[in-house]
Amino acid sequence: MRDDQMRNVGACFVTVMLSGCAVGTALNYPPVPRGTQVDVYHGVTVADPYRGFEDPDAEATRRFVAEQNALASPWIDALPQRAWIEQRLTQLWNYQRYGVPRKRGGRYFYLRNDGLQNQSVLHVSDSLDAPGRVLLDPNAQRADATIALARFVPSPDGSLVAYALSDAGTDWEVWRFRRVVDGKDLPDELRQTKFWELSWTPDGSGVYYSRYPALPAGRGDDQGRPAVYLHRLGSAQSADELVYEVTDHPRRAPSASVTEDGRYLVISLFDGYEANGIELIDLRPSGAKPRPLFDRWDALYSVIGNDGDTFYVRTNRAAPRGRVIAVDARQPAADAWRTLIPESDATLETVGLHGGRLLASYLRDARGSAELFETSGQRIGAVPLPGLGTIAGLDGTERDAEVFIAYEDSLQPRQILRYDVDANATRTFRRPSLAADTSRFETRQEFFTSRDGTRVPMFVTQRRGAPRDGDQPVMLYGYGGFDVALTPSFSPATLAWLEMGGTYVQANLRGGGEYGRAWHEAGTRTRKQNVFDDFIAAAEHLIEAGYTRPQRLAIIGRSNGGLLVAATLLQRPDLFAAALPGVGVLDMLRYQTASANARQWSSDYGLAENAEEFAALRAYSPVHNVKADVCYPATLITTAERDDRVVPWHSYKFAAELQRAQACAKPVLLRVETRAGHGAGKPVWMQIEDVADQWAFAAQALQMPAPGPGPAPAAKPAVPAVPAPKQPATTSPR
Repeated sequence: MRDDQMRNVGACFVTVMLSGCAVGTALNYPPVPRGTQVDVYHGVTVADPYRGFEDPDAEATRRFVAEQNALASPWIDALPQRAWIEQRLTQLWNYQRYGVPRKRGGRYFYLRNDGLQNQSVLHVSDSLDAPGRVLLDPNAQRADATIALARFVPSPDGSLVAYALSDAGTDWEVWRFRRVVDGKDLPDELRQTKFWELSWTPDGSGVYYSRYPALPAGRGDDQGRPAVYLHRLGSAQSADELVYEVTDHPRRAPSASVTEDGRYLVISLFDGYEANGIELIDLRPSGAKPRPLFDRWDALYSVIGNDGDTFYVRTNRAAPRGRVIAVDARQPAADAWRTLIPESDATLETVGLHGGRLLASYLRDARGSAELFETSGQRIGAVPLPGLGTIAGLDGTERDAEVFIAYEDSLQPRQILRYDVDANATRTFRRPSLAADTSRFETRQEFFTSRDGTRVPMFVTQRRGAPRDGDQPVMLYGYGGFDVALTPSFSPATLAWLEMGGTYVQANLRGGGEYGRAWHEAGTRTRKQNVFDDFIAAAEHLIEAGYTRPQRLAIIGRSNGGLLVAATLLQRPDLFAAALPGVGVLDMLRYQTASANARQWSSDYGLAENAEEFAALRAYSPVHNVKADVCYPATLITTAERDDRVVPWHSYKFAAELQRAQACAKPVLLRVETRAGHGAGKPVWMQIEDVADQWAFAAQALQMPAPGPGPAPAAKPAVPAVPAPKQPATTSPR
């Protein structure tokens, strides 16, 4: 179809929907050839008619993406709500934002965004009171601002900063090194890296980093396993010294960090989200061999810091909600551990060693708090915070009593607090102002009961005094996986939805980290259906409590949350008017084939290679559970061509099958971004467009009136045509 024909189809369907008619002219979806691929799992035959989409360079794949975008874009652009939404999002996004400062060598390094800068800019300041100067502006890298600053790590003395750039949303990064005094780059460059930060040597002469095997043209191979290397500044990457590699296990991936006193190199071994290992290399003698600190692979362990041979460690062994232990590196056996901070009724999230004390952040019913302890374990007191929201950052050094904390909640954007460990006192360091009145809205926490009787929390944010008339347009968001806790957080997108008259709900499902190890494991492997049951129960609670009705209820989720939304809309199509699955893991029988990293998601999902886990996966895998002659909710599937974390063929397969099966006029659209990845590093203009499309689509399906025509949206940068990428993938699919 030509673009003008597509626009006519879109306009026709919009007219039908606006008329309120129950029956309308369905979209004319582009034909998609079905292949004959059949696989056999444990004696069960499973068809995979869209296997060809797994080749991103195939002509059929490219044609499919082009035709789907040609259908979706004009249809969405014609929606009466969209222009106002994009204009309002642009206004709401335009506020000053700061990252958590990192203090090194007396200098402060931090990210800052003036409002509508597409990428945040790295600044450096010689003191807290001195004005910062620009050290690196990624916006100057490319006209469409799709090259992002993925990470930065200042050297111990603050004279250099290592920084990693990501191109078009890929997880692959290129590390470079910049002098702080004059902003000039050294000639060094590190490639074949992703996911892990590097760690400076104590004297700042080099860095330890994890590097994947090389493919032709210098690209990394994430079907392989990384190893730890030492790079000396001024030398070629090809001359880097191999420091540590795993030779006795096919999947375990190492990363390295130097203890602040410079004595040890801590090797963390990753293989999923249930357990890990840690080894130590003593850096004092030359040629010291690694020795295990934790090698039982029975729990999660995270090194907080050390005092000589004594290591402070956060673990969930024998403590599902977490505890802090002291371990002597010379005698690491479990019977010699000392518990410093015991398990409590709150979930221990992070712990830092600052100013010689332990600063611990907790979650209690998914709301953040912090406590200060002596290294003996004696409690000093609660850390003063602005409210019961989300705290993050907690950045500082082991000896310095100055710590920076980020705080936000559903209606307050992120502010930066300066915390004095010695005084146990906080003060506001940076607090943004918004072009909006958030006092009109409120957030409440409620609890509902899932199918098996489990008590589950949710946060409900809406206009104060909104009636319980069963007719409010509601957006329900969830994730439910990988030990990730959903806490109250601010977003211009959420605020725009509230201003449109909507209610926004965040459900804290099993599989997440809100209540510790047991809560996480209750939503994994053969228990994954619990997550979908929780989400369905959340929707039913909102209806029973008088908030909304199915015709006014939408669901949204990304990545593992995209799986959540897709599986749920298939299981209960009667319960929702709209579904927005983004960058989802949707083919549960083949997700692990994309990369070695994707295979490590099996700690949450299981593997089709195992008969019991295959049965569970087959029962909910979205690609394999679409049924003919069912009227599914209006569905907008979003993904990106360059997503090498959750590769886009998941969404391609699901969209093709759902469009083929849709038995009514409710639209099923696929929107594919061509210069973006899984989400990290996406420029502001692209984020605004993405949200505007989704909110307009949902508003149409929920019959929300257009707030007004609004001015024409600002021109966006031209996006040059780029070739389709190859397909690697990642640690967590979030």
